Amino acid sequence: MRATVIHGERDIRLDEVPDPVLALPTDAIVRVVAACVCGSDLWPYRGVTPTHEPRRIGHEFVGIVEEVGGAVTAVKPRDFVIAPFYHCDFSCANCRNGVSTSCLHGGWWGATDESGHFVDGAQGEFVRVPNADGTLVATPSLPDAALVPSLLTLADVMGTGHHAAVSAGVTPGSTVAVVGDGAVGLCAVIAAKRLGAARVIAMSRHPERQALALEFGATDIVEERGDEGIARIQELTDGIGADYVLECVGTKESMDQAIRSTRPGGMVGYVGAPNGGPELPVRPLFNRNVGVNGGVAPVRNYIDELLPEVLAGVIEPGRVFDVELPLSEVAEAYAAMDERRATKVLLRP
Repeated sequence: MRATVIHGERDIRLDEVPDPVLALPTDAIVRVVAACVCGSDLWPYRGVTPTHEPRRIGHEFVGIVEEVGGAVTAVKPRDFVIAPFYHCDFSCANCRNGVSTSCLHGGWWGATDESGHFVDGAQGEFVRVPNADGTLVATPSLPDAALVPSLLTLADVMGTGHHAAVSAGVTPGSTVAVVGDGAVGLCAVIAAKRLGAARVIAMSRHPERQALALEFGATDIVEERGDEGIARIQELTDGIGADYVLECVGTKESMDQAIRSTRPGGMVGYVGAPNGGPELPVRPLFNRNVGVNGGVAPVRNYIDELLPEVLAGVIEPGRVFDVELPLSEVAEAYAAMDERRATKVLLRP
């Protein structure tokens, strides 16, 4: 089969790799219907995270179950399934505590599982799914093609934006600021709105993303950054700051922006992967009673809650995909996101 392999900085290739096979009775083989490029994939692409040898890449996909192991009972061949950006048994203590990203028996796409077998990356034609009963979520029926992009967001960005809002503790009637206008930040706008925020301030300097944020429920747009951005949020909130700020980037500057935009006693929910050197200034947090909560999003724990609203069209997070390409053009997909010509690229094998 064909699958995406990163060979080094800005060196993405579609290579021929072995077809996956069932390695354990708890496995499933899924034919990928749609995958995508994540903002976190750009860290190795840009060389921020070094690539020492060629490796498979990609961690978001939806697809059709082709084959299951003898111990799999929750999904069956021909089911359309959503796969979170990691695999998990969804039954261990950490999964039950709502942190399935820390599953005692889980792991990551494009890596080796606890049994020593390789797990495929998501940007390919097929994927072997460990812990299939816990990892995969089947839709009630084969969805319409128009729903596929939104279902794909449940593998990562919609659940991650939701995690930012949940971690911050967004409440009905509150004021929320969102730092970051990528796919996660835009989904965080959806999440804040569906949790009842009365005012959602989207920090964005890109007209197309601003327009989508407003359609998703943002009430205000702030283009300024740094001290000017903080001053603008203060101006919009009677000099107090936002009740909750959702940090969806992962750099030192974005975390600083988030913390200083929060009102005294408020909370920052952070989900930006910290590859840009973010730091927590304990003294300012202490002085202003600002809290910080978040981390890698346990999206599997959120799929059951969010899926019905996607299927009903109540939320449409799939609109964050503004470019669609065949898998054969995966190198262009990475370049488009790296050069900010795309918010998020959907790939179809």
